[in-house]
Amino acid sequence: MSEISPRKPIRKAVFPVAGLGTRFLPATKAIPKEMLPIIDRPLIQYAVDEAREAGIEQLIFVTGRGKTAIVEHFDMAFELETTMKDREKALDVLEPTRIQPGNLVAVRQQVPLGLGHAIWCARAIVGDEPFAIFLPDELMIGTPGCMKQMVEAYEKVGGNLISVLEVPQEEVSSYGVIAPGKREGDLTEVTGLVEKPRREEAPSNLIISGRYILQPEVMRVLEKQSIGAGGEIQLTDAMAQMIGQQPFHAVTFGGKRYDCGSKAGFVEATLAIALQREDMADEVRAIAQRLLAEG
Repeated sequence: MSEISPRKPIRKAVFPVAGLGTRFLPATKAIPKEMLPIIDRPLIQYAVDEAREAGIEQLIFVTGRGKTAIVEHFDMAFELETTMKDREKALDVLEPTRIQPGNLVAVRQQVPLGLGHAIWCARAIVGDEPFAIFLPDELMIGTPGCMKQMVEAYEKVGGNLISVLEVPQEEVSSYGVIAPGKREGDLTEVTGLVEKPRREEAPSNLIISGRYILQPEVMRVLEKQSIGAGGEIQLTDAMAQMIGQQPFHAVTFGGKRYDCGSKAGFVEATLAIALQREDMADEVRAIAQRLLAEG
């Protein structure tokens, strides 16, 4: 894991946002799941902010039918901004939603064939560059952000990286787990990937979370990838083929992960972030205590 010469920078990130969000129906019948708010910011905004913090310039959204609101969220809202200005309301709150033309690209995943297929749909925009992947369902909160931490590790070791989290051994059967090699601090060599192993057969308690840095060669692997679990093209299967062919490491994220793909995880994230905000923490804490007391 010694330092090597500088690599191609991570300038592009892929956001697979074509899913139907069926676990949140009927809320997601007309609104993309990624636009559901955690307090006052949609879920996708947290992932985009994390990408920008890491120095990523171009955002590639892999969308599906009915997902235009995600792209519109990052467009200029002329009428809204003009009205706010006329009423002397501050526009700072909209600043994170502004993405310069050319820095946001949307491509369609026309057939729901899984995460691996969604990433492959972005191949023409990714080109011959390493790129990041963000799964917006997994809200990662920490300082520095998860992707910034990963980019810093990438600059040292290159190759492919995934973010991982340590969980109790009894929880590993619910996740993808890495087989670890040499470990230095928060950086671990990856010698294998196991999807949802039995607890007694898990090679570690380091689970794969929703952030990746991959080399462009993964697109060629995905192009030839056969259908895997669930009748879908699995990204994990493609990554497993690259182990041993290119450097492959895991970065243990030091912050918190919230699974906003589940209703309980979404509520947990909402409460946790509300309790971190100076403008509402005391009020929310009092509400939570009152509700708990009422049983």
